[in-house]
Amino acid sequence: MKTAFLTLALVAAACTAQAQTPATAPAPAAAVSAAYTTQLAATVQELMSTGEPAQLKQADAKLERAALVAPKDWLPRYYQAYARVITCFVSKEDGDVKDKYLDQAETALTQARQLGGDESELLVLQAYLYQARLGVSPMLRSMKYSGMVTETLVQAKKLNPANPRIYLVQANNVYYTPAMFGGGAEVAKPLYQEAKARYAAFKPASVVAPNWGERQLLGRLKAYETATAAK
Repeated sequence: MKTAFLTLALVAAACTAQAQTPATAPAPAAAVSAAYTTQLAATVQELMSTGEPAQLKQADAKLERAALVAPKDWLPRYYQAYARVITCFVSKEDGDVKDKYLDQAETALTQARQLGGDESELLVLQAYLYQARLGVSPMLRSMKYSGMVTETLVQAKKLNPANPRIYLVQANNVYYTPAMFGGGAEVAKPLYQEAKARYAAFKPASVVAPNWGERQLLGRLKAYETATAAK
């Protein structure tokens, strides 16, 4: 993959040099775009297929190279932020290290926003990042970050109420909120079911457009079924 992105970078540089001569053709740029999309899609698939910190970091590095190949595309930075949030969730390292991952995720998210990324998707990922911050130290951070998750999702829903990731992250927020504060598994269940319906109706804009979360959702609903069957 490293070689592939390096090759794309060299091709892109060659196309720039050719643009300075009188005889140029649009085909090379189109070829670069197609190859770039193919490689980015493969990297995103790798990212979505793992929960291992080492593999997540490898995907992060590939996304960095993709960002250098296509510096105006917001998606590599978006997926870098996602990779770093997931790394925080699955890592067994201490809280300070996890917070550093999330600081890096914030940086990538800011870059994606500056590049004109889909604001609804960016807000959902921001809310997911806040959930990761909360998870680093639930007892100390719940009062601050739980509300920030809710506020951010409200903004995302105003922009695109059809975005299914809004409902997934919202359900997660309720699921992990103690019952004494109005949360818990049973309160969250209808939200997960609504998220399922939203995923069923959702059609991503392209092969590399944000489309994560459904596997997590189906796993949660399966856990509900297992718990009910065990009663």
